[in-house]
This record gives sequence, C-alpha cells and structure tokens, in this order.
Amino acid sequence: MRKAKIINKAKATGLALAIGATLLACPPAALAQTPAPTAAPITIPATAKWSERMALSVLKRSPWLQDPALGDSWGYTQGLLMHALEALEHQNHDPRLRTALQQYGDKMVDAQGEIHNKDYKPLDNSLDNINSGKLLFQLYTDTKQEKYKIALQKLHTELQQQPKTSDGGYWHKKKYPSQMWLDGAYMASPFVAQYAAYFKEPAGFDEAAKQLLLLDKHLRDPKTGLLYHGWDEKHVQAWANPQTGQSPNFWGRAIGWYGMALVDVLDYLPAKHPDRPKLVQVLDQLAVAIQKYQDPASGLWYQVVDKGGQPGNYLEASASGMFVYTLAKGVNKGYLNKKYRPVAQKGFDGITSKLIKTQPDGELNLLQVCEVAGLGPGTERNGSYEYYVGERIKINDLKGVGPFILASLELNK
Repeated sequence: MRKAKIINKAKATGLALAIGATLLACPPAALAQTPAPTAAPITIPATAKWSERMALSVLKRSPWLQDPALGDSWGYTQGLLMHALEALEHQNHDPRLRTALQQYGDKMVDAQGEIHNKDYKPLDNSLDNINSGKLLFQLYTDTKQEKYKIALQKLHTELQQQPKTSDGGYWHKKKYPSQMWLDGAYMASPFVAQYAAYFKEPAGFDEAAKQLLLLDKHLRDPKTGLLYHGWDEKHVQAWANPQTGQSPNFWGRAIGWYGMALVDVLDYLPAKHPDRPKLVQVLDQLAVAIQKYQDPASGLWYQVVDKGGQPGNYLEASASGMFVYTLAKGVNKGYLNKKYRPVAQKGFDGITSKLIKTQPDGELNLLQVCEVAGLGPGTERNGSYEYYVGERIKINDLKGVGPFILASLELNK
C-alpha cells in the first residue's frame, strides 16, 4: 500500500462535533416546517443489514445530518448520500431517515422554491448542481409543497441552458468548455429521465439517453472496454490526446458514475424507447470490462482500473461500491446475465472484509475512498497515472458511503 495523504478519522468527522452550528446560521423560516428533533442516541445492531448499519453510522457521526460536510450543502456528494438514504427508507421505513431527508429539503429549499446555499450557483452551469435535485421528487410527492416543484422546474430549466458540444453533449461545467466527463452522466441523466417520467415530458427520455450514448461514443476504449475520464472536443486541453481528445487514464470512480447512471436511467426509460436496447448493450459491454479488471484476490477494483499492482495504485472503495451496485442492479432488473451476480457479491464481500472497520459500538468506517479527482486546465489535474494515485484518500467520504448503501440494498433483493 502506498504512502498516501490519508485524512484521519478524527479530522474527517471533527465537524460533526459542532452539531447545531449550521442551524444557528440558517434562517428560522427555512426550518419552520420540520423542527429539528432532539437526536436520541444511535445504536447500531450487529445483526442489522450492512445498508442499515452504514446509514446509522452516518447518523451517529452527524445526527440529523447537521454536519456541514454532510447535510448542509447543495452538492453532488450530499445528493448521492440523500439518494442512498431515501432508497433505504423506502425499504425499512425508518422515521429517523425520513426526518433527516425532510430536514435536508427544508434547509436547502425556501418557501419560494429557491435553493439557498453558497455551493449552488446556477450561472456556473455545473452538472454537479443537479444531483441533489433527485430527492425533491419524493419530497414533493410526500408533502405536496409547491416549493419542491418550483425547485425541480428551475433545475430542469438550468439543464436546458447547459452549454453543449457540437453533437449535443453537456459540457461538464461552463468553466470546462467543450468537455464531457463521465462524472456528469450520473449528475444529470437520471434526473432528466426521472423528470420526464414524473412530469410526463417524453423529450427528456431522448435527452437522457443521448447524453449516455455520446459519452460511450467519445470515451470508450475498444481494447479494454473501459471508458476514459474525460473528452475534449477541441483537443486543446493539456490532458487531451491530440488525436482523440480523450484523457489518458481509466479512473475507477468516473467509470462507476457512468455505470450507476446507466442502470438508474433505465428505471425510467419507456420499455419501447428506441434507445433502450442501445443502453442495455452499453451496460453489457461495461459489465464485461468490470469483471475483467476485478482484482481476483480481493474482489475489489483499483483506483486506476487497468493498472492494478503498479506502484502507488490501491484498491479503492467508491469505485468498488459503484461497480457492485451497477452489476447487482443490472442483474436484478434483468438487463445483465445472472453470471454477474457472483461478481457483484465477491466485490461486496471484498469491501466488507478489506475496507470496513467496525468500532466496538458497532459504528462502521469505510476506508480508502479517493476524496476527489478531476481534469483541469493547469498542470496539476493532468489526468496522469501519478495524478490519480496521488490524490488524497479519506475515511467515510460520502462518495464511497452512498454507493455502499445502494450496493447492499441491491444485493439484499
């Protein structure tokens, strides 16, 4: 294992000790509809399923998600966690989860449907802005509060104004001109497809599928079956291949975002939609590659997927959880051959045996999660192998925790 810059658990969760600070800074009107309860002590039964144990661990570290790092930001990371908690709540109907989700919605969306958070800037045209919006569908269904519908419509309008490549692919952000990143697949396409189904606007099905198919077209490597992290249409970025515009490496979590986007979009795409068979075929091709590059000893996947065993590379938790979720859900929904179920199970077993540390009180800690990686205009985020394996590693980063919960839920079905 390489010497990495690992965030200590105490540092990673230190903000959780300041419970209530965010509430004092938040306007009272934003919280009036769902008053913060007094959090009862969290106990984590050793006999509970992994999904519940991890969710309860999150609540234990930050009751009602009041830690700014967890529930006080309109970001894609928080959106991923909320989606995972929502999926769990649908199965176990835990009122603590429902309260946490409602608290998040009330803190983020005011009575006029405006998203008030320093991290949300519509003019940035960032696909990362969209992911938290997935929670608003259920909140609107449950509460009938018009503010959630208004916020959904605003996010939809924001996406309609997203800059695009010449063939119609979303730029990842306005500040990344002419670039498509795999990360954006999960941020945008499932929201677009769900919006189309929820509000009966079928043009959204076409758009959601189009974005995924364009990413496959521009980023898939025919030799490995894996997808590169990003594509620059102009071929001018320092990280871009001058001939193809592709970034040079296969980052695990980027591919994981794409796999999760595929299975989630298929939830909403009509059975007879012309692009549905194409997306299932893309998913099948991806499953072949995921199985091919699974570490045979641990069942996990490496930070740089095709370079297992090279100096500095490591078995990474978020990509592993995302791949497990993609394969397990693909099998459960009938998109993938049942032979991928054992592949998913082996991956999950690898996470629980190699990357989970259980505290004496039952709290779970998820190890070896890459904090963040991207592609930039400068020399630092250059897409090199050394860049990806040199990024900071965290404990309990939500980009690993969320997929772990979702993967566990799928394997329990």
